[in-house]
Amino acid sequence: MLESLSQKTPFSLKFPILKAILLSIFLLAAASPAAIAQSVHEPARGTAERSDILNAVRPMAEARLGPPVEFVVDWMRSGYGWAFVHLSPQRPGGGAIDVARTTFASQAEYMGGLDTYALLRFQYNRWNLIDFVVGPTDVFWQGDPLYAQLPPGLTPY
Repeated sequence: MLESLSQKTPFSLKFPILKAILLSIFLLAAASPAAIAQSVHEPARGTAERSDILNAVRPMAEARLGPPVEFVVDWMRSGYGWAFVHLSPQRPGGGAIDVARTTFASQAEYMGGLDTYALLRFQYNRWNLIDFVVGPTDVFWQGDPLYAQLPPGLTPY
């Protein structure tokens, strides 16, 4: 079939087809950096992505811990429309948060401090909080079907 097609197709028609194939290969290769940029990564300090993720977590943290809250980022990964963070909340300037003055006052002895974990999803042009945990004493996401859907490397373990 190919032999009969090549015999019937003049060289002038073969060249545009070859050109289109090479252009397609080039465009696919050029698209690869965009796919790599989407891979799981740590948003750099000072970037809008990092700020947007932290600002999406802040209202829930302030509702539980009292305002104002700033974060020390212990772990932050983002990719494929998901983000997972492990944060140490504090008062602006590095002040400690008094657990007795939070919604966790009666549970403090059962908690592993105020370490905060959050799972976010980028939808509707913004980061949305999907899961939020303060003071877990175990790796709560292990075995959870929701977390099993996440891209590899988004969570620490």
